[in-house]
Amino acid sequence: MTISTDPQTTAGARERLLDAAEALIYADGIHATGVDAIVRLSGTARKSFYTHFESKDALIAAALERRDERWMNWFIAGTEQRGRTPRTRLLGMFDVLREWFASDNFHGCAFLNASGEIATADDPIRVVAREHKERLLDFVRSVCDEYAASGGVSGRGAARLSRQWLILIDGAIGVALVSGEPDAALDARAAAEQLLDAASASVATRSHTRREST
Repeated sequence: MTISTDPQTTAGARERLLDAAEALIYADGIHATGVDAIVRLSGTARKSFYTHFESKDALIAAALERRDERWMNWFIAGTEQRGRTPRTRLLGMFDVLREWFASDNFHGCAFLNASGEIATADDPIRVVAREHKERLLDFVRSVCDEYAASGGVSGRGAARLSRQWLILIDGAIGVALVSGEPDAALDARAAAEQLLDAASASVATRSHTRREST
């Protein structure tokens, strides 16, 4: 069997198309990015595009799936490096975000950006974006569960805290994008710290009340 070594027909062409699509849609948006621009930046032939993807939307969904994996790995690793306790890891998430906000290639959340351009809820691109947020929430929830186990918040409150945390994360991303201020992450961190303090105070109050009633 003869295996083609033509770069236009190997897996390398697919990866270059994904790289180009991700870079262009993240910087310029989905609707502003055409197939010709993606093919041109990738250095592949237009025929190669149709060999690997049935449509532009299919390419973009695949590019976002790959970005989700890379972004989550980066965010989880950065969070775990920020502290040994659940509280320091939760707050450290915003320090990780600030580094991203201060980088030259920050253009907001690719998944929120994509959702803003795609109106149909069951569109594959929207599905990938929704799954990314669900995955992010799952990770945040896992740290909130650890925080609950340490006594910092009630087990019942861990789910609510994780949802609030996701809102703070996405809110910080949006503010940083519009304002150009990386310190939006620090403002979100300060609000997050107040959430933790309030949750801890609530746990302490309930514990004190139970002791008095016995």
